[in-house]
Amino acid sequence: MRYISTRGQAPVLGFEDTMLTGLARDGGLYVPEEVPVLSHAEIAALAGLPYEEVALRIMRPFVADAFAEDDFAAMIDRAYAGFGHDARAPLVQLGPNHFLLELFHGPTLAFKDFAMQLIGQMFETSLKRRGDRVTIVGATSGDTGSAAIEAFRGLDAVDVFILYPHGRVSDVQRRQMTTPSEANVHALAIAGHFDDAQARVKDMFNDFGFRDRVGLAGVNSINFARVLAQVVYYFTAATALGAPHRPVSFTVPTGNFGDIFAGHLARRMGLPIEKLVVATNQNDILHRCLTTGEYRVGEVTPSISPSMDIQVSSNFERALHLAYDGDGAAVSQLMDELRRTGGFTVSQGALQSLRETYASGRVSEDETAAAIAGYRTRTGQLLCPHGAIGVRVAEDHLGATPMVTLATAHPAKFPDAVEAATGLRPALPPRMGDLFERDERITRVANDLAAIEAVIDETRAA
Repeated sequence: MRYISTRGQAPVLGFEDTMLTGLARDGGLYVPEEVPVLSHAEIAALAGLPYEEVALRIMRPFVADAFAEDDFAAMIDRAYAGFGHDARAPLVQLGPNHFLLELFHGPTLAFKDFAMQLIGQMFETSLKRRGDRVTIVGATSGDTGSAAIEAFRGLDAVDVFILYPHGRVSDVQRRQMTTPSEANVHALAIAGHFDDAQARVKDMFNDFGFRDRVGLAGVNSINFARVLAQVVYYFTAATALGAPHRPVSFTVPTGNFGDIFAGHLARRMGLPIEKLVVATNQNDILHRCLTTGEYRVGEVTPSISPSMDIQVSSNFERALHLAYDGDGAAVSQLMDELRRTGGFTVSQGALQSLRETYASGRVSEDETAAAIAGYRTRTGQLLCPHGAIGVRVAEDHLGATPMVTLATAHPAKFPDAVEAATGLRPALPPRMGDLFERDERITRVANDLAAIEAVIDETRAA
């Protein structure tokens, strides 16, 4: 299996190097040169299997010979052993033909755990085998950072630095990043919003001197391994509802587009997905682009769904690469225009392709709160604001085909918003009961590349 950059100018890599590299040296994102397709019988055979077995069968063709099959199976088993539900990603019925896929039973109560726990296992195996050490940097709007720190803390061959927007994540999200005591993990509170943090991470990858000096690696959803691990739960959910014998639809609350792009990969692998619906909050650049063809960055407005407070959606570049039929030069031109002018116009042909692939919807703050309250009253289900956005958008796309809405985080990660909507304050699981009693370690840093790199250099040297 070979991986190419969306911009067409970086070296072609195998899976292991793709995973360890993260962002391509031409600034693009790695995608598989070809997507393996499963037969009807192979998909049908997944029904009822343990989650770990489905994960092995789905990911194995992409991993190829990077890891021996027995070793890879053991990594998968270790990755999900700490999840709080035997099904790993259980389905709950909300109403006629509408289901909720609970993705918050991992150690940090968010869907990012599905990928990050596995990446931690793969990184550790690869680095020990190579005798290498890397510096992982990531940007987070809340959940990626805590999942990365949880997955990599205490590992000998990895230093982890997570940038998060100061004052723009929930208290639970912040404390999950700032309370681990292991010396190899660091939370950096950046002045600004998530897009600033994400831009500085990309700047570090494009500073080749710094990148090579510290052995930079990335675990944001720019890393294809992250997206790959998320493909699995589309298969477990769909086969539980009758696929491949009937189609299934999915609605995905998303800001950085990685989770829904994983759904499109599942569709390209042969899973009969009828609709893939993008659900956005008031920071609705994805919905605006799919509606108008104009991708124009606006101001980020803080919301009660902070993980979606994004205007520059990194993984949308992968969708554009497919919509432009793999034309790396065209994608490079769009990304350069975005950097210079703050936006671009999608060509008519590419826009038609995107609209044939994705539907979309937008939810206001009031509608989000109303959905949290309404579903609690009607179904007894307590939703986090992101899941509430998903189910509200999904309502506009319900029909004869089963609809699965992704519940991307536990409501206890956003207790203030949930309590304001329902009067109920969701409790953290017992294993996290002392989260607000633990000491925090926070490093404040300016929204400045040189300042951030200096902090990383000084910390690594200490």
